Amino acid sequence: QYISRYFRHVSLINTFHGGNMEKENLEYLRAKLAAKQPRVYTRYKYYEMKNHAKDFGIATPPKLRNMRYVLGWCGKAVDSLADRIVFDEFRDDNMQFGEIANMNNPDIYFDSAVLSALVTSCSFTYLSLTDGFPTWQVLDGSRATGELDPMTGLLKVGYAVLETDRFGTPTLEAYFEPFKTTYIYEDGKIEEFNHAAPYPLLVPHIYRPDAKRPFGHSVISRACMDIVDSAIRTSKRSEISAEFYSFPQKYVLGLSDDAELETWDAAMSAMMSLGKDDEGDRPVVGQFQQQTMSPHLDQLKMYASLFAGETGLTLDDLGFPTENPSSAEAIKSQHENLRLRARKAQRTFGSSFVNVGYLSACLRDNATYERKAAYRTKCAWLPIFEPDSSMLSSIGDGVIKLNQAVDGYISPQVLGDLTGIKRNE
Repeated sequence: QYISRYFRHVSLINTFHGGNMEKENLEYLRAKLAAKQPRVYTRYKYYEMKNHAKDFGIATPPKLRNMRYVLGWCGKAVDSLADRIVFDEFRDDNMQFGEIANMNNPDIYFDSAVLSALVTSCSFTYLSLTDGFPTWQVLDGSRATGELDPMTGLLKVGYAVLETDRFGTPTLEAYFEPFKTTYIYEDGKIEEFNHAAPYPLLVPHIYRPDAKRPFGHSVISRACMDIVDSAIRTSKRSEISAEFYSFPQKYVLGLSDDAELETWDAAMSAMMSLGKDDEGDRPVVGQFQQQTMSPHLDQLKMYASLFAGETGLTLDDLGFPTENPSSAEAIKSQHENLRLRARKAQRTFGSSFVNVGYLSACLRDNATYERKAAYRTKCAWLPIFEPDSSMLSSIGDGVIKLNQAVDGYISPQVLGDLTGIKRNE
């Protein structure tokens, strides 16, 4: 379906001469998105616990080869990080980005953009105008792509699948350029939307970008997927062993050939009688050594430790309780790696959300602002770890001492960032 639509759209672009849309760019971006989609789908399978771990077929009986076993560790790794990255407000908002955000259902928009970026390494915000006001829509990494400008974090050109039918075939596509968005419909109709923004109206939100991979990395790394597959096989083997553990194998030696013995009745009977034969011999009944579940539990805990080290979680997070931490500060110290990951993600997501606000201001005012017009605006976030009463007391003591040393050093705004408690104006 994709190949047939690809060549049909190429023929449509060949007949399009009224704008600046380049056939080569559109073909390249379609092929780029098609190449990235399988990786995105694979990570969503692990996040949604729909992945199939390969069965080696060594210890699994043929009747149990199709038995499925799922494990939610990948979803736990993503959700534990996403739930701690909570957007608060735009700080030093000289272009009123917060007003636009409040009109775009911020309680859902920011969480959706962050969660999708953590799963797929990069999500996108598609901007448009509805009744003269900018609207935001989150697209995951399987529906959009583009060419990144590493200096600004914005795109040079972009491509997105905005609508699909029930079979996943695109029915509405968009090609994004500076000052123009071109829509391509299923029936071949092409529409243009001209705007004042000097960048494409498609903004990427990237998790952990670097020079080699500017579109970032997913929380669900190859190591995470491999560890989860191994843990699933371990859990499956333990399920099979539990059958033998519940009913140990028994044996009878010296039973005559003409004796009738129903195996299931013999296993479940409270009293079983086996008489002597004509020569006075009697059969010998025995039981094989019972299997133990300990090796499987130890191996599963080993994989849990590997997964915890890979994602910054603890064994408690993965269902292996150890010691209950005594305070919020103890919980914070146990999750130090998770805190560092969340802080890094806040920096990169903050830049992309400012980019969304900047392009939205261009749309709202129908004016071509420069990117540096929003250089003072920053994103504020709620505390990664919500403080308890003892931690609030410690923060208060520290603030008093610092302000005694340097008058006004800790402002009410900084104190709100530390505690997550807003001052009542």
